[in-house]
Amino acid sequence: MNARPAIRRAIDWGELAPLRLRAREVSEGLYSGLHRSALRGAGVEFGGFREYVAGDDLRWLDRRALLRHDRLVVRQFETETDRAVCLLVDASASMGFRGPTAPGAKFAFAAVVAAALTRVAISNGDPVSLTFAGGARAGAVGRAGGREQFERVVAALEATETVGDAVADPAILDAPLQALARTATRGSIVVVLSDLLDWAPGSAERVAALASRGRVLVVVQTLDAAEVDFPFSGTVRLRALEGTAVVETDADVTRDAYRKALDSLTDEWRAAVVQRRGRFLRATSSEAALGVVRDIVKAVR
Repeated sequence: MNARPAIRRAIDWGELAPLRLRAREVSEGLYSGLHRSALRGAGVEFGGFREYVAGDDLRWLDRRALLRHDRLVVRQFETETDRAVCLLVDASASMGFRGPTAPGAKFAFAAVVAAALTRVAISNGDPVSLTFAGGARAGAVGRAGGREQFERVVAALEATETVGDAVADPAILDAPLQALARTATRGSIVVVLSDLLDWAPGSAERVAALASRGRVLVVVQTLDAAEVDFPFSGTVRLRALEGTAVVETDADVTRDAYRKALDSLTDEWRAAVVQRRGRFLRATSSEAALGVVRDIVKAVR
């Protein structure tokens, strides 16, 4: 729900821009507190050699093969072979909301987290892909590694407009889920960033199914502080960003019932994800993005 008179399509970046700089700050802050590589399991096993391709992490070049045979080959490890990071970012209309205390819109916050995770993964030599639920102007970014992939992901996030109505179009989640089911291989880390609002019944179970076939799923419910706390007072008129609902109510009377309904939705999603052995986190766009990224990294170890 939103008390504003118009829907924003262009992203309200606020204090969260420029995205490249914010993402670098978050990823560097993450590494400063870590003693081992992020987004990677502790017990890696040697898995053989393969030919070097542009974008591979130079740390895994085999120098002996280069000296003896004049060939560039890289060492592989079992936990690294398919350790791709697959990002699904909700870009539907409700993600464009920015409350009075938030540094930026919910989508802007999710973009910082997604870009920071991309940088962390690429620095580890892991490929990244990006897809959207809803949104306009930007398209999906196919799975790839290397420094150029960070720029491609950032460019796609920056170009996106928050468009899409899950109430009017319940199938808005179909395309990204089908794409992830096809492309996210065994060992992949799938990270979903969404407010989870207005999705069709059964969406929680469909998203949770991504945790099957050896994939690691992390769902991050991304809300604005105003949506969590409902800080309004007196008579308010609220209009949904998705759907046509308009509600006029006494905020002080409604607050407790609203919070219970939101908590019930969160509990439904958490139960569905955890039942499939996925990880569920809840964050607000007023939090430090570094803390959210760190929680995601901890969840997939």
